[in-house]
Amino acid sequence: MRASARFAKAIARDRGEFSPQLEVPRKGANLNIPRPRSLLGATILQLVPALADDPASHAAVDIALTLLQSGARAIVAGEGGPLVGELRAFGGEWLPMATDSLNPLRIRANTRKLAQLIAAERIDIIHAQSPGAAWSAISATARMPVFLVTSFPDRLPGTSWPTTTIGGSLARGDRVIAPSSFVAQAMIERYRIAPERITVIARAVDTAKFSAASVTADRVAALRRAWGVLPQMRVVLVPGRLAPRNGQITMVDAAALMAANGERNTVFVFAGDDRADFRYTRALRRRARIRGIDTLCRFIGHCPDMPVALAAADVVVVPALEPPLSGRTAAEAQAMGRPVVVSTVGMLPENMLSPPRMPEELRTGWLARPGNIADLARATGQALALNPTAFEALGARARQFAEFMFSPQSVAEAIRGVYTSLLARDA
Repeated sequence: MRASARFAKAIARDRGEFSPQLEVPRKGANLNIPRPRSLLGATILQLVPALADDPASHAAVDIALTLLQSGARAIVAGEGGPLVGELRAFGGEWLPMATDSLNPLRIRANTRKLAQLIAAERIDIIHAQSPGAAWSAISATARMPVFLVTSFPDRLPGTSWPTTTIGGSLARGDRVIAPSSFVAQAMIERYRIAPERITVIARAVDTAKFSAASVTADRVAALRRAWGVLPQMRVVLVPGRLAPRNGQITMVDAAALMAANGERNTVFVFAGDDRADFRYTRALRRRARIRGIDTLCRFIGHCPDMPVALAAADVVVVPALEPPLSGRTAAEAQAMGRPVVVSTVGMLPENMLSPPRMPEELRTGWLARPGNIADLARATGQALALNPTAFEALGARARQFAEFMFSPQSVAEAIRGVYTSLLARDA
């Protein structure tokens, strides 16, 4: 069985509660008007905050390209930005609109504009990617034969009454896209969404940029020298802003435990902004000194070239104590063919493959309980203990998994599948 097929089967089994099957009749009036039952000839309108140079905007452009390749018409509405030209270059359409506002007057104006667009442009699906856009779309499509798709953000919204009410607009789509099962489950509990209305689709990462093929050996060697790492030494990379919630102090303690057990040929590189919390940064350095491993730790601050940093590592560790905003770091590390060790918090376990959730032959990393020093030391040690053949095999599998799960093309195709499934059920 091909690796991608094995990944798909294992992940589908793991996410069984979020079935992609959904029977949703079109709502509203004029149901006798013939509408497309496939993407060929359909018109899809994405509502995004802006077409800026950020992951969400790139994803919107990727989706638009995939739609056009399927014979659909792709329109993106939002504030302008540098990606407008790219969208238009391949035939996508852009409409300037302040979609990300929660101002009632703006929402009302957007509702009117969307209703006019639906009628004039024969919109079949609206995909709203922010609460304000969802509110406008809900009102505009209430009596129209149009499907509404919504996307939840990575960050779980607060539980205050205004936040819950505003975020609830994203729970009212005919189909709801969540970036992880962790977020999906939380939204089900909060908004009582039927699980079959939710589809889990991971956030995309730039698998072309984060690729071993994009990094030269000279660049890797130069960075290791800048870190003060001798050629024969191995590197455990701990990426992420230095902050208590990110658990770097647990990694310092785990590194001390590993050193006490004879692992003195490994350097622990902490790569992340160290200026936001000076007190915590000083505490980390002091902890390393007290533990007697300050010569094995490198606190390098922000690293501007993360693909090279990941390529220079033997193992990448994400020791978070609280759910991170995204699991992007683990995804990028696997895209570079590196084994990962992550805490069992938030969406992190979903963004890699490890027993007991997945078969051993699919493993791309190891899990550790958050804050558990022994767990973290054990998992990191097992990753470092891989022989060259096993390391190469795991790295190749990690890259395959990243391409299957996180590549822009895979994510765009998964979202295209959501659109297709809705249109196919339009009786």
